Amino acid sequence: MTAESTVPSPGGQPRDPGSSSVSVMPARGTAAGFRFPARRPPARPASPVPLLAADLVAALLGAVAFAGAEHRPLLLALLVAATMLLRPHQPRPAPGVLDELPAVCGRIAVAWLALAALVAAYAPHHALSARTLVGGFLLQSAAGCAGRGLVHWRRRVALLDRPRTALVVGPAATAQRVAAAVLRHPRCGVLPVGIVAAHPDGTDGLPVLTTGQEVQRALIQNGVRDVLAVHPSVRTQQGPLLRALAESGCAVWEVDADSPSYASPEQLAGFACRRLDMGYGRRRGSLGKRLLDVTVSGTLLLLVSPVLLVCAVWLRVTDGPGVVFRQERIGKNGRPFTLLKFRTHRPVDEHESATRWSVADEHRMSWFCRFLRRTSLDELLQLWNVFWGDMSLVGPRPERPYFVGKFSQTHPGYAARHRMQTGITGLAQIHGLRGDTSIEDRARFDNAYIDNWSLWQDICILLRTAAALVRPTGS
Repeated sequence: MTAESTVPSPGGQPRDPGSSSVSVMPARGTAAGFRFPARRPPARPASPVPLLAADLVAALLGAVAFAGAEHRPLLLALLVAATMLLRPHQPRPAPGVLDELPAVCGRIAVAWLALAALVAAYAPHHALSARTLVGGFLLQSAAGCAGRGLVHWRRRVALLDRPRTALVVGPAATAQRVAAAVLRHPRCGVLPVGIVAAHPDGTDGLPVLTTGQEVQRALIQNGVRDVLAVHPSVRTQQGPLLRALAESGCAVWEVDADSPSYASPEQLAGFACRRLDMGYGRRRGSLGKRLLDVTVSGTLLLLVSPVLLVCAVWLRVTDGPGVVFRQERIGKNGRPFTLLKFRTHRPVDEHESATRWSVADEHRMSWFCRFLRRTSLDELLQLWNVFWGDMSLVGPRPERPYFVGKFSQTHPGYAARHRMQTGITGLAQIHGLRGDTSIEDRARFDNAYIDNWSLWQDICILLRTAAALVRPTGS
């Protein structure tokens, strides 16, 4: 990519430079016309405090009842610590006590055996007897299961009284079948209130919502917190809608409505299901990403400052004033910012700069400008954008407002790229999607990067980008 250009896709991409009244981005919506409702905080998960309290009380009873007075405080402290460290994962929805019985008893047994080994090793004169081990294990197991059973019972009652409302997304017939099955099992704690499908198909059951306005109305009026995607094609065909619902605070679940196709510990009315991470609400590692950006961009700016100076002086001498090219681009959440590059081409006017595609084959460029573009040295000034927080090192490439408006209307999922900070390089770029390549492919790779983001993935992309610079292909 170059400073004055953005990347069109050959064949059928909009190229109407005469129309300048294109909105920068659909007003927080998708190509399907669905508008995001006011952002709501995600539903809070069940508090772990009641289960922690039950485990602590059980550990207290076990230690106090069977430990000698001389080493009871130490044993109690060690037992509580071991109990907390071995606390099992709580599945969704609230399980029964029998579901957790093996895990609870297993971790308590491990805790007591580990403590017995530690005491025997470091205080052999206070070694725990077999009676203490067996008695403490049985008492703590009984107390722990009883306490957890009480907590789970109260949560199941709360779910029956106040179930989580849900929308079911998929083909109408399949979605109605899944919704009916869930409604027959209220203990799931999920209450479907509507079907989202392209066509009603004449099926009976819950109301079928076919427009973005209907979905928005149902979402707000019913306080929807869960979305059930019941067909494999939903993730690709309704990706923008699912991302919109996820951003509004809904948890998105993929439900296996037919034959079991994957193993999952989560169950909903007998259907295997799994939580989909649509990239919203995920802020784990955001501090690490920013630290990586500041560290790497600051270091590179120091290292390449002589190169930047040489390029700036050469451009000033050979091409006159105006060494730095400034252009408005669209960043995270549709916010515009000023992107910096070395000027390698002088557009006729501002309209050409804002609406013209790539100028990589422009013959009137000097050999030095063509060299800068082939080696991507003209992009180095974007390290300042990264250092000041306008961009990231890795992320979807930023585009000009004119083309953001065009592509958001014609390519499903394009607008969703802006839910993460734009970057100098990205997953699309290391897969060869630079220059005149498919916008649809870029949007797909960019959304895949966001959906599966990790700090290690950023590092891998940076390393692959550095390797690609050894064999530059230009932009």
